[in-house]
Amino acid sequence: MLPERYLAELTRSLGALEAVARQPVNMLDRSVPACPGWTLDALFGHLGSIERWAAGVVRAGQYVEEPIPPSARAAAWFLEGTPDFLATMTSANPDAACWNFGPPPRTAGFWLRRQAHEHAIHLVDAHQASGLADPEFAEDFLLDGIDEALAMFAPRQLRLERMADPGRAVTFRVPDGTAWTFGTGDIAASVTAAPQEMYWGLWGRSSLSDKAVIDGDKGLALRVLRGPLTP
Repeated sequence: MLPERYLAELTRSLGALEAVARQPVNMLDRSVPACPGWTLDALFGHLGSIERWAAGVVRAGQYVEEPIPPSARAAAWFLEGTPDFLATMTSANPDAACWNFGPPPRTAGFWLRRQAHEHAIHLVDAHQASGLADPEFAEDFLLDGIDEALAMFAPRQLRLERMADPGRAVTFRVPDGTAWTFGTGDIAASVTAAPQEMYWGLWGRSSLSDKAVIDGDKGLALRVLRGPLTP
């Protein structure tokens, strides 16, 4: 996807998240289903921290420390930081050299992609916690998010020993035929799901073990799905 598409998706999700963050305080005490132990207010603290960190990295071009969010009224802190964050992302040169935790080339464009998907997934969380209808995303964005999860995050999870090496490979497919293979060796199983289910499932926002079509070695596929394939 082009940088302007990431920026458009990020801007849209950020606007929707700001609307949720402005809810009455009692709504911000609601639990976030996919993030045990988090309230909506804590979710916005996480986003405010991530935004300040990403913006600082992009401005410096190198690693900076992530700030610690406040323990209370974090939604207000999030709202205070969003104008600067969005301005930094908007003015960023995607081709500029910049530290990130992805594979080379290490450029600022990584952060446009990462923050677009960070905000999309947490918009799902915010809507679920608030009792709102699930947000909808364009198919090209969903496919890009699946690619980020399977081609960048999942190998990183293996490298950091956050999940066990499955020993054999599993193919992930969406109905249009687009596919990703995770693991090494023979392909022993496949997981097929619609783009939204696949995207949400890889981030633990839906259950691929229940909703996907699994062929081949189901035990292997389920072990891989338990991963965790993403942080």
